[in-house]
Parts: sequence; structure tokens; C-alpha cells
Amino acid sequence: MDQRIINLFDEYTHAPLTRKEFLGRLAKLTGSLTLAMAMLPLLENNYAQAATVFDKDIKAEDVTYPGADGVTMKAFQARPEGKKLGTVLVIHENRGLNPHIKDVAMRVAQAGFLALAPDALSPFGGTPTNEDQARELFAKLDAKQNLQNFLNGLEYLKKHKNGNGKTGCVGFCWGGALANQLAIHSPDLDAAVAYYGRQPEAADVPKIKAELLLHYGGLDERVNAGIPAFEQALKASNIKYQLFVYEGANHAFNNNTSPTRYNEPAAKLAWERTLELFNRKLK
Repeated sequence: MDQRIINLFDEYTHAPLTRKEFLGRLAKLTGSLTLAMAMLPLLENNYAQAATVFDKDIKAEDVTYPGADGVTMKAFQARPEGKKLGTVLVIHENRGLNPHIKDVAMRVAQAGFLALAPDALSPFGGTPTNEDQARELFAKLDAKQNLQNFLNGLEYLKKHKNGNGKTGCVGFCWGGALANQLAIHSPDLDAAVAYYGRQPEAADVPKIKAELLLHYGGLDERVNAGIPAFEQALKASNIKYQLFVYEGANHAFNNNTSPTRYNEPAAKLAWERTLELFNRKLK
């Protein structure tokens, strides 16, 4: 697919671009509105592809925990039965807690961890089924309250009766940026994995105590522009980290429900590296 179309869709999912504006620009790239509409199923997430884990030994359930300012945080929790487990906070993209992210939490649980995937839109009642509505709600989130809601999620995991007291996090896109912020604001965090997430301010990097794993798509120019300053700050502060750029991969290359952006080889390798870090730091 024309990279300009993929870049336009990326702009639509991250910038205040209305659906009408997006379709108008897509029609110009494809040559007609008819072709633009035919292109949509190749661009938008297909959650029928979301479920990849079917494991009767994993206990999956919806839970709640106390958020900031009296908010009740909704979350999806998955864990295998058995001994005390390392715990992982799974942080969704800027479309909210959807079937794909729940499947990621199931993958984490299948790997032997207690996974918790909070719904950032809990202050508004939870993630709506309409993704455009979800995107609009993200713009209304209070950044300070949202950060505390996820810090509370880490605290929930740290004290969980089935946890071993060790905590990690993995986030994607919006969640990748938040994973970086959790590493800055949670001195007890053991490991943080950010998939194509916006980088934090260099001045905040010295606060990081967790080991970092950073995944980027080689074609993701928008996010990758922040890599040099971030890496320089990490090196200057002697932060332990690994950084990988997957050539030929787009933003959201891990999302198997996104037909045009999913990159199976990159996703598989990045996931192997993610589990290696969690196995080493959380068990």
C-alpha cells in the first residue's frame, strides 16, 4: 500500500483530524471516494482478528481498583493459576481498552505473568465502541489524574495476593508514551517496555530506575524524530536500556488487527525481546 495512505491514517488516528477530512484527503490519494471507502477495511482495526489466546488455564476477568480523585478504574485482568507471579501493567493505544489489548494481556498471562490492562477512559464510564468517540474522550483526559490512575494500577499489582511484588509495564502508542512516564514517576517499577511511544522530556530521564526496552518502527517518522534526544539523555544518566528500530515496519506494527500496519516478523521479534526482559526482571 502507498506509504502516503498509511501516513495519512496515522495522522488521522493521532491528530485532531475529523473523519470527513480524513476521507476527503484519502479520496484525493486514491482517486475517488469510492476507492477511498473500499480502502477503509484495510486501514481500520478488525477486532475479529484480536483473539489469539485460547487457554483454559488462564483466569480472565473484569476488575476494578481505586483511581485518583474518587474515580473507579475499570480493568481487564488475566493470570495463570499457581504460584506468586511477576506482574505486568498493559497499557492500550489511544482507542481505549479494546479486544486487541485484552488479547495482549492474555499473551502476557500465557507467558506466566499476572496482567492488568486498565481502561484510561474509566472517568467517562469506560471505552465506547465507536473509536472516533474514544479518540475525542482522550483529548478530555486530565493528564495528572490519568498518570495517577495508572500509578495506582501499579500499586494494585504490587499488593496483589497473586503477585510477587515485582512490577513491569508494556504500552503501545499512547500507552508507550505512558510507559515511559511510569518509568519516570514510579521508582519501584522494575521494567518498562514502550512500543512506538512518544519520548519523555530529557530533563526527566534521570528519574528513571526501571530497565527500559524501546521498540520503534523504521517507517514511523513522527515518533522516531524524538529518538536521538531520548537516547542521548539515557546514556548521559547511565539508564539501562535496549532500543530497537525495526526496518520496514510502520507505527502500530504489533497490532495484528490493523491489516496494513501489522508486521508479523517485527511483532514476533519485539515480543520475544519483551518477554525476555520480563522473565529476567520480574520472575
